[in-house]
Amino acid sequence: MSIHYRYSPSVLTSFPQLQSRGLLIDGINRNADPSAAMSQLTAIAKNRLAHATEGEFPEIKAWRRAFAAMGYKPTQYRCASEALLRRFRMEGSLPALHPLVDLCNATSLAFAIPVAVFDVEKINGILSIRHADGDEVYETFSGSTESPEQGEIIYADDDRRAHARRWTNRQSGWSAINSKTKTALIVTEALHETAQQDTDKLINSLATTLKQLWPASKITRVNPA
Repeated sequence: MSIHYRYSPSVLTSFPQLQSRGLLIDGINRNADPSAAMSQLTAIAKNRLAHATEGEFPEIKAWRRAFAAMGYKPTQYRCASEALLRRFRMEGSLPALHPLVDLCNATSLAFAIPVAVFDVEKINGILSIRHADGDEVYETFSGSTESPEQGEIIYADDDRRAHARRWTNRQSGWSAINSKTKTALIVTEALHETAQQDTDKLINSLATTLKQLWPASKITRVNPA
């Protein structure tokens, strides 16, 4: 199974510094144990947080500037990596959800960069990161539906279903990884000065660990179309 994702020209024009990397992994299940890798990744995050709060990280500062440019209060709507770091700093751990999600969350903590994970079977066609028309359908994790605000950046497929709102702020429950997921699309995005090098390191690290956890899986790099 193949899938592609792309950015609209308007998003790329507004954020020319954007760096994005993707992985497609086919052949996952709930049986893997990512705890060893997660311990190493969370230790990196813990060490960084011992010297500064997440809001002082250059990776997070860049996303805060982007959210401000989109018209949001950065402390009201946070990018996914900031939200994870904040929760980790306050609670000391993150909830266990699914081995793939847990690994991606730990990777996001270590690199302070958002990592989105989608169930490919729930995506129809190409996944576009674009400005919303306002009539797309977004399903929350509780199962209720809503429409994004016109002009906000969303992830949307060919069915006009929104798989994420406010760009890296909140994913949809519709395409969340679950016990039946076999194939997943992983997307990481960064805007800070060393984003190119850091997203490369992140995706290389993640690809290596994914192969260790699911040795029979097929992993393909799927950078934006």
